[in-house]
Amino acid sequence: MKSYSLDYIVKADDIDAFGHVNNVSYLRWFNNIAAEHCEFVGYGGKKMWEDGFGWIIKSHKIEYLIALKPYQRIKIITEIEWIKAASSLRKYKVLNEAGDICALGETLWVWVNYKTGKPCRTPEEIIRKFNS
Repeated sequence: MKSYSLDYIVKADDIDAFGHVNNVSYLRWFNNIAAEHCEFVGYGGKKMWEDGFGWIIKSHKIEYLIALKPYQRIKIITEIEWIKAASSLRKYKVLNEAGDICALGETLWVWVNYKTGKPCRTPEEIIRKFNS
């Protein structure tokens, strides 16, 4: 599946008491880039709500490799590793200006019917959107 990226400058409010990026900021970044990626392929949050079907998060995993500091320029890259039945695994990389990997992450998403809250098979149309 194709990747999607965005450039970001670490903000002061991303920083915790230890002087590096707080883990909650990573989750926010990952959630934001996933939403932007969905918008980019033409099936963003508004469309999901209108259709009554879309992704919800089942779990997150983050591995911190290099601490990030305030005002650093970074690149966040995401791609969907796979979509099977009602599940999808999305991966993330956070790179510093030198191209070093500072963090790796992944989110397991589940495709659900928003009215019932129950998982259902991801439509082929959605899978195609992320492959094109």
